[in-house]
Amino acid sequence: MKLYVLILVVLFAAGCTGRPPTDATGEEIYLQLCSNCHGDDLEGRIGPALGSGSTAADHPDTFFEATILDGRGRMPSFRTSLDDDQLVRLIAFLREVQGR
Repeated sequence: MKLYVLILVVLFAAGCTGRPPTDATGEEIYLQLCSNCHGDDLEGRIGPALGSGSTAADHPDTFFEATILDGRGRMPSFRTSLDDDQLVRLIAFLREVQGR
């Protein structure tokens, strides 16, 4: 039970890093909001891998948009952390790293 609570606290803290600067690049947004769980190189940690060759690379952009904005499973929502342009830059960064 203690481990479960610790995991929830870590996930909550990872999602509480504040809003990225309005002009942040997709990579900067990823490093601030996503890398704690998905790894600096998108290799996966607590969250799944998102990089090239991952199963995530097969999903359409709408899947990423819904997941980032609404959360999925243990992943929190980032709806209040990102504006529309930041969301587009973040997904573009993921696609660039995935080679798509």
